[in-house]
Amino acid sequence: MPTRGLMRRGARLVRDAGRWRLAATGVLLLLALFLAGWDWNRPLGDGAAREIPTADAERGLYDWRAASFAPRVGQDQRILMVVYDDQTLIATRKRSPLDRGLLAQALRNIDAMGAKSIGIDILFDQPQDEDAELLSALHGMRTPVWLGYANLGDNQEQIIFEQQQFLDRFIREARTDRVRPASIRLETDADNVARSWPIPTPGQPPLLTLAMQPSPAFSDYRGAIRFRLPIRQPDGSEEPVIPSLQIDTLADPVMVSALAPMVRGRHVLIGGDIVDIDQFETPLSGRQARSTMIGLEVHATMLAQLLDGARLPAMPEGWRWLAALLIVGAAGLTSLAELRWFALIPALAVQAGAIAGVPLWLQARGWDTKGLPAAGWVLGWVLAFTAIGVAARAVTSQQRRFAQAALGKYLPRDIAAQILAEPEKLALHGEKRQIFTLFTDLEGFTKLSHAIAPEMVAQLLNRYLDMLSDVVLAHGGTIDKFVGDAVVAFWGAPIARPDDGRNAALAAYAMWQAGEAFRRDLPPGVPPIGRTRVGLHYGDAIVGNFGGEGRIQYTALGDSMNTASRLEAANKALETNVLVSREAMLLSGLDWWRPMGRVRLRGRSTPVDLFEPAPDFPAEERAELAGILAGLDSEDAVGRNRFRERLEEMINLHPDDAALANLLYRLEHIGDGGIYGLG
Repeated sequence: MPTRGLMRRGARLVRDAGRWRLAATGVLLLLALFLAGWDWNRPLGDGAAREIPTADAERGLYDWRAASFAPRVGQDQRILMVVYDDQTLIATRKRSPLDRGLLAQALRNIDAMGAKSIGIDILFDQPQDEDAELLSALHGMRTPVWLGYANLGDNQEQIIFEQQQFLDRFIREARTDRVRPASIRLETDADNVARSWPIPTPGQPPLLTLAMQPSPAFSDYRGAIRFRLPIRQPDGSEEPVIPSLQIDTLADPVMVSALAPMVRGRHVLIGGDIVDIDQFETPLSGRQARSTMIGLEVHATMLAQLLDGARLPAMPEGWRWLAALLIVGAAGLTSLAELRWFALIPALAVQAGAIAGVPLWLQARGWDTKGLPAAGWVLGWVLAFTAIGVAARAVTSQQRRFAQAALGKYLPRDIAAQILAEPEKLALHGEKRQIFTLFTDLEGFTKLSHAIAPEMVAQLLNRYLDMLSDVVLAHGGTIDKFVGDAVVAFWGAPIARPDDGRNAALAAYAMWQAGEAFRRDLPPGVPPIGRTRVGLHYGDAIVGNFGGEGRIQYTALGDSMNTASRLEAANKALETNVLVSREAMLLSGLDWWRPMGRVRLRGRSTPVDLFEPAPDFPAEERAELAGILAGLDSEDAVGRNRFRERLEEMINLHPDDAALANLLYRLEHIGDGGIYGLG
């Protein structure tokens, strides 16, 4: 539907919807806009997130996108995890949480191997007998060491007041210019999935990742964690993205020289891999053998992201709301347009592809789509489409009933459908249009009506008009009126189409053929009926509904109607069946025309070039006839005689062609001004 039509339909909806329906529609559109534009994961000051009903769906869609487009990489040679697990605790008989003597020895060995930095994801929140040994090792470290720190205010589930006091005291005792605290706090959403970098708490030391590798670009980064998947080997195995070693192996002095290449120049993270402790689900949970990831690996993943400079850009808030406006607007316009299925399906496909494809495209291009309301886009579109559709259909139902009554059986189905979609086209006014106008007349029917019973007259007339009406409607025309046995029709109103000229010309010839079929199939006892004569012209007319609100008629008035009527009447004098003006012939796009000269119609001052559909007349002779008529306009008398002779020869080839013979007669009896005039 053109833009102007959409604007008119929208204006009509606003005008006719009524106050309450308009208010309800507005509320639904605002809700649709909210769903399509709200950042479901926007953090509050306390680190929580604003939960809306679509949050679970948004999380699920984001996790699927993040896992589907997670980069597959080889083993990261910049980071090493040193872990202790349940077997380590059993061997050292320690549960609080690790034998600090073992840790002290491992730290000395790692320091000797030339690590770049060491991050310890362990809270020293209660005493052990080996504390002095660990403090001694820490005081002797040459490698920067970052001790895990947590605050009672934001880790109440993991630490109590007494533990906080011990942790603070231990940090003070261990602190040197090489040993400092770092926050090991991680954040999870309401479903316990780690997706985002944590928001720092005022007064806390720097995040462990940023402490080990300072980066101004990530100092204020709160976006998505970029998780990675391992490359699959030809045998189907997968090498962990972040390599790891057992802490007791690194604590063994015998292994120092052998393991030194795996430590030298790397960031080393030390922490636990204990069953049911410090385990996190991630967006990759459904794509890996292990459904959870230890906190140490989450820190390592964030450190790798920082080292790669992979600060994922998020869609700016203004863009997000603009996208929401576009989605809601597209849904509303699509619903308002009331497209037919062959146009609606592509429109829906394009919009569905954009709504589903943009988040995937952004994710694949390395954007942070965590806060993108992908489910909200779908729900917002559906809600806007439904709200506008329900309101529009309610408003147009009464107008449709009016249009249905006004149309009757005078329009073809496709035009009627468009009128029903735009009832204002039947408003009580006239407009100047260029249309194809057609008149018919059944020769001798008035005389026949006096010779047979009135019942038979009505039966024959109804049958005849039905046959001609079917031809008009089948060719996309509008039936103007019936005047006795005459049919008046036109093309180009109330809706103009590119093929109106072709359809009008085909209909003119088909109506003559229908009249011939009617003549051949008369009931027994009915006298012969004359031929059907048809006139067709293209020109200006005033088209519209006339008559008043209570009794209206959709009709055409003006010069085009008069000329078509005169053309129909001229058939009798010129012994033709169908006459078409040059204007209508040129716009028909058909090549079956033969020229029938130029005449001055009755009551008209301007001469008209006439053409007759002649599909059975040889094409080369149609072309020759056009050349003959052009030659007869020549001022050369000798040339005119030669062309007249050629016309006589053509007439001799077609002795039964009365119209052709009549053409020669007219040329021999040209009146004033060189034009044959019809009285």
